[in-house]
Amino acid sequence: MAPKQLKTGLAVGLNKGHVVTRKELAPRPSDRKGKTSKRIHFVKSVVREVAGLAPYEKRITELLKVGKDKRALKLAKRKLGTHKRAKKKREEMSTVLRKMRSAGGGAEKKK
Repeated sequence: MAPKQLKTGLAVGLNKGHVVTRKELAPRPSDRKGKTSKRIHFVKSVVREVAGLAPYEKRITELLKVGKDKRALKLAKRKLGTHKRAKKKREEMSTVLRKMRSAGGGAEKKK
């Protein structure tokens, strides 16, 4: 976002209003909402490692393997409710798939 424009002191125009000095406010707790700490990140990674993927997540990864990105997005949207969450989940599943390929690339070719 662009920085706030200073008031001009005029009664008309884009930056109309009385000229005042901006008050520096303390950061609010709501500003931190959604930011994951190191501990939370660790706990989530352990849970993911132990529990694995949910059935719908496995299905999304299968769709991504065969190159059906749009179908994977539609499935995720239906399961998660919003387009934004679905895009995030599809991206997450594609990174999981990439990590699986890089970690066990040789094992798949032997079969």
